[in-house]
Amino acid sequence: MRTLAATAASSTLLFGLAACGAGNESASADGASASSLSGTLNGGGASSQESAVGAWRQGFQTANPDVTVNYDPVGSGGGREQFIAGGLSFAGSDAYLEGEELAAAKERCGSDVVSVPVYVSPIAVIYNLDGVKDLRLDAATLGAIFEGKIKQWDDPAIAELNPDADLPDTKITTVHRADDSGTTKNFTDYLTEASGGSWSGGVVETWPLKGGEAADGTSGVVSAVKAGQGTIGYADASQAGDLGTAQVKVGDEYVGPTEEAAAKVLDTAEAEPGRAETDIALKIDRTTDAAGVYPVVLVSYQIACQTYEDAKEAELVKSWLTYVASPEGQQASEKAAGSAPLSESFAAKVKTAVDTIG
Repeated sequence: MRTLAATAASSTLLFGLAACGAGNESASADGASASSLSGTLNGGGASSQESAVGAWRQGFQTANPDVTVNYDPVGSGGGREQFIAGGLSFAGSDAYLEGEELAAAKERCGSDVVSVPVYVSPIAVIYNLDGVKDLRLDAATLGAIFEGKIKQWDDPAIAELNPDADLPDTKITTVHRADDSGTTKNFTDYLTEASGGSWSGGVVETWPLKGGEAADGTSGVVSAVKAGQGTIGYADASQAGDLGTAQVKVGDEYVGPTEEAAAKVLDTAEAEPGRAETDIALKIDRTTDAAGVYPVVLVSYQIACQTYEDAKEAELVKSWLTYVASPEGQQASEKAAGSAPLSESFAAKVKTAVDTIG
């Protein structure tokens, strides 16, 4: 679906609302339901959400034909920056707001923020290596690869994990995000927590080390890995395409980046302390050894204000987020992007936060 550019901070956002109601619907002359929403809703941010947002946009605009939703996949950092500046009504981010950004967002909103997890997806370790279809890696080896300590595909550390593979002596070329990225933050969080010290770059949104190849956005990383030979990178699994995806060691087994394995992560996640009730920030257990769990995941958020100066803008944002977190919206993103749908209980928690927008 074509992505339309979101307006800059100085742009004027136009919103219309014919009538307000819990369902934003009114009965038409023939008795059918007709949406009362109209206007333009501008969002932007995480490129990992792009496929999901396309599905959400189609469903939401079908139900609300007088509404246009724009989403610019500029990356998590860019989305948060534009949201804080007032140029977007909502932002998509693979990392929740913290510190100065959270304070600035509250100042922009004049209220608490509504930050809700709406997209749970595995981060695939993608690779392009002729003759190797099944690749197994553990966190320590992954950390050493992206640190640049393991330089060849036939390195003993990789060979030990893949005794049946015919590993070539091809040079390893790592590919990382060039832009500020929540995907990078989630991936480096996994490496930091689970690698046993083989990764020293810390938990960061901006890639901290020299070397390797840098690419903009999820699609840029996928394209760079696909264009090379002996390349390895990380990207939202929904966009891995026909590239190889490594299985990651969890406990005594190896687990691939499936939506079922990603969904189980929420069962082991804990809420970050000290947050407003509308700010649902989750701490993922990256070192779990629970069966069937894939811990290299991103839990991606949509961020909005609890209050808006324009009541019509608030109603559009509230209606949008209500749809996104609904069973219909979650099924749409599962089908389009392979994301793991929110559980009924977790979706109810998200809805409680969204209901406070006004």
